Amino acid sequence: MNRYFGDRKFYGRVFAVMVPILIQNVITNFVSLLDNIMVGQVGTEPMSGVAIVNQLLFVFNITVFGMQAGAGIYAAQFHGKGDSEGVADSFRIKLWGNLIVVSLAFAVFLGAGPSLIDLFLHEGEGGLDLAATHAYAMQYLAIILIQIVPFALSQTYSGTLRETGETRVPMISGVSAVFVNLIGNYTLIYGKFGAPALGIRGAAIATVASRFVELAILAGWTHTHAEREPFIKGIYRRFTVPGKLVREVAVMSAPMFANELLWAAGTTLLNQCMSLRGIEVVSALNIANTVNNLFSTGYFAMGTAISIMVGQILGFGDLERAVDEDRKMIVFTGLLTLGIAAVMYAVAPIVPELYNTTVMVKGIARDLIRVIALLMPVEAMTMACYFTMRSGGKTVIVFLFDSVSTWVFNVPIAYFLGHYTAVPIVPMYALVYGTYFIKLIIGAVLVKKRAWVNNLV
Repeated sequence: MNRYFGDRKFYGRVFAVMVPILIQNVITNFVSLLDNIMVGQVGTEPMSGVAIVNQLLFVFNITVFGMQAGAGIYAAQFHGKGDSEGVADSFRIKLWGNLIVVSLAFAVFLGAGPSLIDLFLHEGEGGLDLAATHAYAMQYLAIILIQIVPFALSQTYSGTLRETGETRVPMISGVSAVFVNLIGNYTLIYGKFGAPALGIRGAAIATVASRFVELAILAGWTHTHAEREPFIKGIYRRFTVPGKLVREVAVMSAPMFANELLWAAGTTLLNQCMSLRGIEVVSALNIANTVNNLFSTGYFAMGTAISIMVGQILGFGDLERAVDEDRKMIVFTGLLTLGIAAVMYAVAPIVPELYNTTVMVKGIARDLIRVIALLMPVEAMTMACYFTMRSGGKTVIVFLFDSVSTWVFNVPIAYFLGHYTAVPIVPMYALVYGTYFIKLIIGAVLVKKRAWVNNLV
């Protein structure tokens, strides 16, 4: 029992890291669900248009995480070592990464946005208007693009604060931002408090405003608490970084960046293959994925806790303790997710009824939520293995484990089923994501072999 379960002190440390992240993510995703319902009240076509654009922006968001992941691993280990200048250099590397990703994102969305949107528009059985859906998507995209700059900078600040053990401030900034977004959506979508009713354009404006609020809180707190976060002192006086560290981070980040980019692109391609079943599926997937985002916050918070705690222990040099505590956190992740998945399965018939959409869309969404709930414990354990390997800087292994497996298993199955069969969307979804069982077995073997046990600093 002592091998797989910790004492009260151990779980106290886990909760100290996990709970603030969990609270932020729960509130963020709960408000996202409310936002999604608000947009869904406008109609199925507007909801589908927003869902398509958000699916494309998802690739950008994940790419930002991937660009910063390598530097984040070093930041956590530098902090464990007590090297604030190393943390500062890791922060600067993230800033340079932001410049690259944001520039590429503007180029892609401004140059190919309409064509990318069209990839998701296919006739279904519900007689929905594809041209109207495209028009709504373009309206939303034109405004929402503004938020990619504050989003990238916010991730730099919040990620570095978490890597130094400060999880409370990112939680406060995230919660503040989502409430700004919620109030802004209610005001601007429906035209409340004397504001004009802007529909999905109002939703985009509210999101942009919330991103700037989040950045202001994060940056403001960090720069006014330099005694607690010494890495921030003089952070913008220079932008140069030691060449040796740049090379080390680049070598580590390249697989991480490629991994996140390919994984996000693969996930988007999976949704595009499923959209071949009709625009109704796009709407149903939007509902199911929004619900999934809310319920998956538990194991994502645990994954972040694993990467932070294990990374700091590795940086301190206590390798055996890192192995022991990692094993206990993986077990806890699995048990926690079993309970969460049971609740998600129970609410599957309820949430789709909150949307102003067709009976067909509601039925598909309900069944998709049930499938996701059944697969959730497997995905959670797989995610825990992923964060374990990432904490030790084994980015090539992470790349092979995560994105390559997506393109080797999930994408071919989805492409074949979507283009060459008439399998309905729900069994199609189950077959595509059922490959997580294979991925979990591979992850468990890799973690057990301890190749990730590595002090980088």
